[in-house]
Parts: sequence; structure tokens; C-alpha cells
Amino acid sequence: MRPSPSSPVWHPFTQHALEPVMKRIVKTDGAYLIDEDGRLILDAISSWWVITHRHRHPVIMDAVRTASETFDQIIFAEYTHEPAEELAKGLIRVAPPGLAHVFYSDSGSTAVEVALKMALGFFHNRGTPRARIVVMEHGYHGDTIGTMSTGERGVFNAAYEPLLFGVDTIPFPHPGREQDTLDAFELLCRGGHVAALLVEPLVLGAGGMRMYPPHLLAQLKRIAEAHETLLIADEVMTGWGRTGTLFACEQADITPDILCASKGITGGALPLAVTLCSAEIFDAHLSTDRSRTFFHSSSYTANPIACAAALANLGVWQSEPVAARIKSLESMHRKKLARFRSDPRFTNVRQTGTIAALDLNAATVGYLSDVGPKLRAFFRERNLLIRPLGNVIYLMTPYCVTSGDLDRAYAAIDEAADLIAAAKI
Repeated sequence: MRPSPSSPVWHPFTQHALEPVMKRIVKTDGAYLIDEDGRLILDAISSWWVITHRHRHPVIMDAVRTASETFDQIIFAEYTHEPAEELAKGLIRVAPPGLAHVFYSDSGSTAVEVALKMALGFFHNRGTPRARIVVMEHGYHGDTIGTMSTGERGVFNAAYEPLLFGVDTIPFPHPGREQDTLDAFELLCRGGHVAALLVEPLVLGAGGMRMYPPHLLAQLKRIAEAHETLLIADEVMTGWGRTGTLFACEQADITPDILCASKGITGGALPLAVTLCSAEIFDAHLSTDRSRTFFHSSSYTANPIACAAALANLGVWQSEPVAARIKSLESMHRKKLARFRSDPRFTNVRQTGTIAALDLNAATVGYLSDVGPKLRAFFRERNLLIRPLGNVIYLMTPYCVTSGDLDRAYAAIDEAADLIAAAKI
């Protein structure tokens, strides 16, 4: 029977027939959410990977307040403004060298949609059209039609299959089988029809926090270059320090042809996204022929207040010891994960930068594993926001988190594993 809802709100990734009534959050502070009952909840997943430094960083909040005294939305197809201009210059300075232009949008999904259209437009406008997109097995790039098409086919998109376009998939580079990935990509490129490889660098997020080494990404880039194929780096999740460097591509010492960024770009304060590209891709759309225009926009493109928040975030990276905080967080995870590495209750204990993950041995695995909802409920009772991907438990906290905070999270993971094994939850 359909439950009688107490709210008309339809929440994302939520089966309302099974979930309890959601608590209201009344305030955020540091690494914590505070609910209507006054409970302090450790935000151990950065509110879906967006909060970087801390909730309500004062520098970013001040920038939002100041910008709101001067701006609201400005049509970006007709005018520009200072926050967008300065932010674009700042992004080019900190991005991998060679990226020269910034296209604004408003979410990670749209940033990737923009990238796909840029890639196809690049070849179309040069008179050498290519139509194939290559993706990595288990990838996830968003929930719009284009990004669902490039993601792993399964429960996320099964109902929408008639709308999705075909892509070519290379296997995930499991340890010891990396060459299979490279060989598959090389073979696809030889046909001369591949416009771009779209990949999450170093860590595949929603696909299970699957991690692979930087040298593999560098080799994929070399193959792409040899076949004049573009490389699109989806850094929506991996950017802004999550993997240990500002952008994950830095660790492979590569510059993608197109780079997508969102989530932490404003420190988590407001929605904003960017797609950075090389001058060559921009120039392929530059023409006195209006039919070669890049036809993409959204009503809130380059919102000035969001741009001001992102510009302030760049300032935080420059004025505060963010890199040192990230190194400290990496070290804390490394030490605290050690207890689980030979624990038979878990497999594939892993870490890249500030992202830690481990797979709970369970009767069912994958996103729809029966243990997923049980784990979430258990963590919720202990005032921890941890949302396992089925049997995959991961932590991706704000950078202000303390060692004591992490001790609480890891102790709860330890306890939950015992209770699951004993069928007590």
C-alpha cells in the first residue's frame, strides 16, 4: 500500500515506500549537520561529495552575501560580468596546462553533456565527423539522457533504455589486467570513428569507488593522442582535492582535451559547473558561419552569485593550507584503514587521496545489495551520514574533519560489520 506522505517533496534516489520520514536539517557547521532534534550528524560523505573545506566556510559565505547585494541572474548569452571573468581566469591558472576556455553550466551532468557536444562539434566543424564515444566499464557521469547513455547500464537507467544512445565500453583496469583495458581502447581507436574517451580519472565514484593508478590514465591519454581522439576527464567528483591533488589528472601528468568540474567548485555552497577545453576545440567552433556556433545554454549559466562563491573558493585554496589539510586527512585514513586490510569481513580495502572505501562481504553485492539500507539505517542511528553503495562502504569527508570524527566513523563501520554477520540488523 502506498504510504501517506507527510511532505509533497519527492527526494532523489529515494524509495519513499521503504524509507522513514526524513528529518529536517536546521543548520550546518564545520563537518556537521544539525537536525530538528538538535542532533549533530557527522557529514562523512560531504553531502554527496560537494563540501570541501567545511560547511559554511566564512570566506565563501561572505562572498555570497556581498555578491547578492549587487547581482542576481544576468543573461550570459548577451552580457558578461566580473565574477565569471575573474573565475575563468583563475580556473585556467590552476587547471592542467593547455586548457584555455571555460564554458559555464549548473551541474556535473550538464558539464559532461557540454563536453560530449563539444567533442562531436569539434569533429563536425572540421569536416571530419566522428560519432563514437568510448567509456569505462562501471562509469557514472550523471542522470541526464546523454550522461546516462555514457554510464554503466543497469538499475540506474534501465527504465530509460529506449532514450539512450550507444557507446563503446572498455573494461575497468583491474590489477593485473590493465593491458586488457589499453588493448581494448587501442582497438576501438583504430577504426577512426572515436570522437572521445570519457573517463573518471583515478576513481569511479557511483560505480563503486573503483580505483586505478595514474599511469593507466597517462597511457590512455597517449593512445588517444596517437589516434587524434579527444580525452574528456570527468572531474566532477575527483576535482578539488578529493584524490590528493587539486585535479586527479595532475597525478598522471596529463592535460585532457576537455575537463568537467562541479561539486566542490564553490566549496559546496552553491550549484555551479564548468567545462574547460583546449584552444583547438574552441577554435573549431569559431567562425563567421553562424551554423558552427556552440549551441548550448541554460537559463542560469554563469550565475554571478555562484561564480562569486567559486572565486572565493579559489581564494581559500591560495590563502589557507588546504593542501596540508588534505595530506593530513590522507594520513589519518591510511592509519585507520590498516585495521581492516586483513579483516575477513571486508575485501578490497582501498584509498585514493581523501577517499577511503572497503567492500563488506555480504550475501548480495552491488548497488541493490540487501545490506545497503540496513547499513544506512545503522549509521543514521549513530548520527553519521554514510550512504554505502550497496555493500561498498566509503568515506569522503570535508577537509576539516578531525581524527576523533574519523574514529567514530570507523568504529561504527566495525560494529556494523559484526551486526550484519550476526544477522542482528
